[in-house]
Amino acid sequence: MIDTILALSAGERAAVLGALDTADLRRLALLQAAPRPEQRPPPGDWRVWLALAGRGFGKTWMGAHWVCSLAAAHPGARIALVGATMAEARAVMVEGESGVLAVARAEARPRFDASLARLAWPGGASARLFSGANPDRLRGFQHHFAWCDELAKWARGEAAWDNLQLGLRLGACPRALVTTTPRPTPAIRRLFEDSAVARTGGRTIDNPLLPSAFRDAMVAEHGTTRFGRQELLGELVLDLEGALWTRDLIERGRGAPGTMRRIVVGVDPPAGEAGTCGIVVAGLDASGRGWVLADCSVSKASPERWARAVAAAAEGWRAQRVIAEANNGGAMVESVLRGADVAMPVRRVSASAGKAARAEPVAALFESGRAGFAGAFPALEDELCGLVPGGRYEGPGSSPDRADAMVWALGELMLGKAPAHPRARAL
Repeated sequence: MIDTILALSAGERAAVLGALDTADLRRLALLQAAPRPEQRPPPGDWRVWLALAGRGFGKTWMGAHWVCSLAAAHPGARIALVGATMAEARAVMVEGESGVLAVARAEARPRFDASLARLAWPGGASARLFSGANPDRLRGFQHHFAWCDELAKWARGEAAWDNLQLGLRLGACPRALVTTTPRPTPAIRRLFEDSAVARTGGRTIDNPLLPSAFRDAMVAEHGTTRFGRQELLGELVLDLEGALWTRDLIERGRGAPGTMRRIVVGVDPPAGEAGTCGIVVAGLDASGRGWVLADCSVSKASPERWARAVAAAAEGWRAQRVIAEANNGGAMVESVLRGADVAMPVRRVSASAGKAARAEPVAALFESGRAGFAGAFPALEDELCGLVPGGRYEGPGSSPDRADAMVWALGELMLGKAPAHPRARAL
């Protein structure tokens, strides 16, 4: 199609391009594009290529282009495509706007069998989809190459990575590409500290296809923050000194909860529609251990929408109570629950201390092993790691709304009431 358009006269080409919609024009741009220097594979005899880059850098396009190039150069290759979940592997890596199907040229486009989670190229190469949350599914498969997207989000990152590596053993030079926004998870730190791993990086502003207004706005808002260094500059920012939660503490607390004897939903309503409404589901199991079960938070939502999200979380998890901060919108939650005919008590709590101060006694529960995470919740975890004693917050956004919702929920379950004041901690 591209060759046909390029062969037209200037006038004919303008007429054809003018008749295309935005999606078609984007696809043409993707097909014509060549990797920027920072998107090209590094030189040398490497086995693992770790590409740490900011959001919007073009990581997905880079990975999809690399995979399509390998399929063309190695007709019988077996390739693993591993995403944070199976849904993300399909929606982003395969069918996304910059995924494999969008990047591949028409004559070399693979056939995607969703029922088998498998891609098949005309030349004989094939790829299977896997999830970083299900390491055992990687057992028994062998591959020549692997593309791992957003490894920092994988719920069972180290186990999934190890199982993938054990099967990456076909051909003379098996290789894996990891494209991810950096977060200092154990799996990412392992690769970052391995001298045998080839590393490249990139910033959001390196992508010339992004609207300049977007780039300028993101730099103005986040450019000098730890969040901006991670999400825009692609830097691996390690734990804050003295933070209430560290990545290691979070990883130690992951597990599979037992039977829940009580479940509540913590809510930190936003001050306006531009903010995030923290909605976190927590439960207490039969052994008395507290668990974070789900992060159902919503951003940039009207009061009616976020209140209905609270109602949906409460119904979906069969919660016994909703704990809502009264300062900003606890009454709204209560009225929507009544309107939705959700028979559930709402306890409105008033904040008499800052968010970081309220979080200290709950952090102590994690330190003592009395609380943990039933899964991976990246946005919530980033906020927790930005909380520092004394009221400082150095995480993403201007306020740790998800973290505060979690504190309300676990405080209700395990401290007898939602915590208002910090408990003394040894330093």
